[in-house]
Parts: sequence; structure tokens; C-alpha cells
Amino acid sequence: MNTSRLFVDAGLGAGVEAPLDEAQAHYLRHVMRRADGAPLSLFNGRDGEWAATLSLRGKKAAVALVGTQTRAQAAEPDLWLCFAPVKRARIDYIAEKATELGVSVLQPIVTQHTVVERVNVERLRANAVEAAEQTERLTVPEVRTPVDLTRLLREWPSGRRLLMCDETGGGPPIADVLSGLDATARTAPWAIIIGPEGGFASAELTALRRIKDVTAVGLGPRILRADTAALAALAVWQSLIGDWRQATPRLSADYRSSKDIL
Repeated sequence: MNTSRLFVDAGLGAGVEAPLDEAQAHYLRHVMRRADGAPLSLFNGRDGEWAATLSLRGKKAAVALVGTQTRAQAAEPDLWLCFAPVKRARIDYIAEKATELGVSVLQPIVTQHTVVERVNVERLRANAVEAAEQTERLTVPEVRTPVDLTRLLREWPSGRRLLMCDETGGGPPIADVLSGLDATARTAPWAIIIGPEGGFASAELTALRRIKDVTAVGLGPRILRADTAALAALAVWQSLIGDWRQATPRLSADYRSSKDIL
């Protein structure tokens, strides 16, 4: 039996009973058809990963009985993704794939050319939680409420470097920039910012370039959609200065399941 992996809010430790919410209990009972005593894997973003067993309580409730720790909590890249919201299916895709690519914060931004008026933060967080469970990362990225770009830049934290994907084509290739960084820049906290489908307004580009630690980069000769640009930039960042350099490749849960069937 494959072990179901869940994110929980409760503290984790040997002997703890970790409450499972109604949706998790339903998922384990009726979707995964897990019986009482089924093996679980739990993480909360603070205490590492723990082996547990399912304890069914009545017709709807369930808890996880925590056993031994299987992985200690480990540091992950301090990488924000700041992005202008796009239409529903594609913003869900950004949240899911950016989580897989290791971001620590998902920050929607409102720009002059942003056309999406409402962002369902709870749905984005649900997508991020599911992606974290599937990819076996030990944290779930923080999903922040949308903020106006002007305010974001006004309150930009000192020391956080900003990689601006320059849709005007004036930036040097992203790989050249990242591979040429010194050790201090490589280990600094970072953010990647992606504009809306209509691009940043001229005044916004000017404001972005005034940030002390901003670096404008190009993403190649083709015009990319906003969601594609975000994931391309994240992949290059991870491969050149992120944790892809030392990480052991791991198959996704879906791939492992398919492989086992074949």
C-alpha cells in the first residue's frame, strides 16, 4: 500500500495525536479507501516529516497517531515569486508548479495592466498544499494576499535581491547573469517578478529598476506567456543557484504509481 502524505497544522512528535480535518478524513476514507491503521506520512513545515497511522473515529472523524520521525526539518531556498494574476486555470497552474519548483512565498501583485480583479487566495493555498504533499517537500509556500506593485516596491525588504524578467528584451540572458554571481549574491534571499500579459507599464519598469538589488534579465528570443515565463525563470534559478545543484532526483508520487503499475 502506498503511504498517503498529508500536511497538518498540528505540532508533530512521537506519541502525538494529530487531528485531521474533515476534508482529509473524507479523502482517506472514501477516495483512497484507507482502513483503520493505514500508514501515513505527515509534515507541518516546522517539525520535519513523521510516520503515522490512521485512526478512524466514528463515521466522519479521524486522527493520525504519530510514530517516528523520518526526515528532520531542513532549510529550503528563500525564494519569492511575485506575479500578476492571470485567469483561473493558469493561476492555479502557477501556484502548483511554483510549489513544485521550491518557492517559499507566492505573492500576487496588482499592476496597471492586470486584468484579473479577484484572487482566491484560499484556492491557491489549497493547490500549494496538494503540490507540497505530492512533491515531498517539507514546507508549504506562504500564499499572500494581492498587493499593489507600488506598495510592494515601497516596502521592499533590504537585502532581498530581485530578478526582474524584462519583457522589453533589454536584459542579458538569465543564465549568464545567474552563473556569474559571486558567493554573497548566490546565498542571499531572492525574489523573481513577472509582469501581466500586457507587460509592465513604463512607469512600473522605471520603479522596478530603482530597487537597489534588482537585476533585469531576458528569457530568450520567444514571447512567453506570463505563467510560462514564471516557471522558466524559477527553473533556471534553481538549476544555477538553487537546490537543484545538490538535490538527489526524486520521482513524483504519480510517476512512481504509474511505474509500479507498468
